[in-house]
This record gives sequence, structure tokens and C-alpha cells, in this order.
Amino acid sequence: MSEDFSTPLGAPLVPKLPIRFRDTTILSVPYQTDLGAAAKFLPEPLEAVSDTVLLHFYRMGDPEWFGPHFEFAVQIDALLPDSEVRGAYSPLLMLTTDGGLATGREIYGQPKKLGEPRLEVRGDLVVGLAVRNGIEVAAATTVYKQRAAQIGELTDLVPFTTNLNYKFIPGADGEAVVSQLTARSFQDVLVHECWRGPGTVEIRANAQFPLHLLPVKSVGEAYYWRADFTLPFGAVVHDYLQSD
Repeated sequence: MSEDFSTPLGAPLVPKLPIRFRDTTILSVPYQTDLGAAAKFLPEPLEAVSDTVLLHFYRMGDPEWFGPHFEFAVQIDALLPDSEVRGAYSPLLMLTTDGGLATGREIYGQPKKLGEPRLEVRGDLVVGLAVRNGIEVAAATTVYKQRAAQIGELTDLVPFTTNLNYKFIPGADGEAVVSQLTARSFQDVLVHECWRGPGTVEIRANAQFPLHLLPVKSVGEAYYWRADFTLPFGAVVHDYLQSD
């Protein structure tokens, strides 16, 4: 692979993977929505497995290359028919760093946008916020470290360790150069601690970040956890150009 992996040459924005994320704190809150609404966010041929939406609020404490930042991800439990590919499809993502934004979009096809997500502790309350265009599109809370848990309890609900994305890149002439479904799984995951408690979710409409189209019916228990992991390259699981 060439040393000139991405632009600008000499000071690239997108790193060669893998890179290590250390001291990452996450608030993960599942909620139930309308199954038909979830299905509308999925590109064909992906199918919604359940009506569960998973919200992740991240404080990236020490990631290589990018530096500390915050991120917010929306995930839907999805399946690629006639295959063993199942994971969490990401229809909406926001974060605070341009390097992470470019890497997610250029390598995996993640629909990342700049925003102002936050994860903080206010006394005995864990608070996750996702702000775009000055509008608080999502707010979630849970109690602070009251009941120890295992992260497997959450991955059994939505297998988010495999992340699915739709990658589309137009050429300079406007024709598709890349049109794919991709899959990416974290490697060498080390969970330092995990806590479980009652969760809350509030959503506010924003046409540029339409999470409100996945309405909240009920909220499950939230997970507050801290981990290290490695971000690797992914794989193409469906190529639209070759299947035409």
C-alpha cells in the first residue's frame, strides 16, 4: 500500500488502519420504535431484525491519530438476507472531529456529520447529549454506577460489535464509483467496567438529523461502560455495481 494513503499528501486526514482507541466511555441506550419506521432507514437488501434502536454517546478519551473527541451514533438491528451477516446499521452519526468524520465516511461509508455531542456526569446522573444546528436532537440519561453488568447483556439485544454501513462515492462525472454495503467489527476489545440502570431518551426534530423519524415507544435499561478497542479496516458484504 502506498504511503500516500489519503489527502492532503504529507499531512493526510484519514489514517492507515488499524488504530487504537483507549479510555473510551460510552452511554448506550436502547429503545423501541415502529418497525416500519426502522425499515425505511435501511438500504435494500438489508432487513430490520427488530424494532430496537440503539443510541451510543461516546467520549473518546485517547484515540490514536484523532485526539480526544465526542461522538453520537444511532444504530438499527439489521440482517443481510441469504447470508450470515447481521449487525447494527448506522443511519445517523455525528461527532466533533474532522479526522474521524473523514475516516468514517471514506473508509466505511458511515453517514457522519459534524455536530456537538457530549457525554458527562452531573452528580449522580450520566447525561448524553447530541446537538446539531444548535438543536438538541437527542438527550439520554441513566443513573451513575449503581448496578454492575456485563456488556454481553447489551450485545445480546443488538449485535453492535459488527457495524453495517452503506458506502456510496460518486466520481467526478457524477456516476457511482463505489456503491456497497460494508461491515466492520472492532478488534481487541477490552471492557474495563460496565454498569446498568434505568434509561431515558428524549428526541427533538431536526430536518438535517432526522432521528425524530424513529419515534420512541419505550426505553430499555441503559449501559454505561468504559473500554479500549482497535479500529480495523472492514469488508464489503454487498456490491451494488457488481450485482446490477
